[in-house]
Amino acid sequence: MIVVSDTSPITNLAAIGQLDLLHQLYETVIIPVAVYNEMVSVNPAVPGAVAVQSLSWIQAQTVANTQSVIDLQRGQNDIDLGEAEAIALALELKADLLLMDERRGRVLAENYGLSITGLLGVLLQAKGNGLIPSVKVMMDQLIERAKFRVSSQLYAAVLKTADE
Repeated sequence: MIVVSDTSPITNLAAIGQLDLLHQLYETVIIPVAVYNEMVSVNPAVPGAVAVQSLSWIQAQTVANTQSVIDLQRGQNDIDLGEAEAIALALELKADLLLMDERRGRVLAENYGLSITGLLGVLLQAKGNGLIPSVKVMMDQLIERAKFRVSSQLYAAVLKTADE
């Protein structure tokens, strides 16, 4: 399974000590160079910065078609470089799944026919696979520790889906 990730799923799971869920679910996660740079080139360091530099199952890869990244950013002024590269890389690799939370990026990726899930979808899959006992506990940790934003409607919908 080819999985490409944007920054948010990695940094947020790292912030609550659950980054290994990605490895358990997908074995390998590919990130574009822009996502790698977003994580390792900032001060103070973001959660997961050391992981993307040291874990063999997180692999940074360069987008071959740089023009596609430019086109994605031109067409959508609110798409940052990491999101544009993640979408472009997912298209190039014919990825099975793109991990992305940002709404505008998700809508754009869907327009290109990509299969997308966000961090909350990852948590639902982890619970379904028996890797975590409670989505609610994880969501609460994300909100508290990582300042992850989730609307009350989405929070309730995810808990309903998780039978919690």
